Amino acid sequence: MTGPRRVVTGVSEGRSVFLSDGCPPTFHNFAGMPGMASTVVWATGPVPHYPGAGIEGAPPGTAALPMPGETRLLVVRFPPDAIFASEAFDPVLLQQEQLIHQPGLAECFAADANGMHRTSSLDYCIILQGEIWLELDDGATCHLLQGEVVVQGGTRHAWRNKGGKDAVLAFVLIGAVASLQR
Repeated sequence: MTGPRRVVTGVSEGRSVFLSDGCPPTFHNFAGMPGMASTVVWATGPVPHYPGAGIEGAPPGTAALPMPGETRLLVVRFPPDAIFASEAFDPVLLQQEQLIHQPGLAECFAADANGMHRTSSLDYCIILQGEIWLELDDGATCHLLQGEVVVQGGTRHAWRNKGGKDAVLAFVLIGAVASLQR
């Protein structure tokens, strides 16, 4: 499957222009988990700058997780959880691919491989396609449908696709620090 189309605009000689139009260079289909794909669409530093000609906002190797004040736009396609019972699922290959194509995020997953993870970010998640279940560390779940939004603030969680079709989610991650009240 192909990645999402990304159109980037900017200014050249005082006029609005299209700087690029195509798939982000970080897009990856995961062989270890057929149907899963992800891409960092764009990344900013703590003080965002407008895109410029010849500047790639998400070059290969871009860390999936932002440092405090930085941002990431991440799009992930989750296949149905039935893939875990398939002979095509290869957890070792998946982990290797995640370390390469989701640097920073891959290291946040629990060692027991149940998908639980915690990030140091405030995440705005929009369900673009399908349905997905958000599971918290105490087993509580929330069933989410296309068009719905989650604000996820540094909690230990996992995404579960209990449905029969792929789910596509867009995440805006903002690097954050934990509250003193935690």
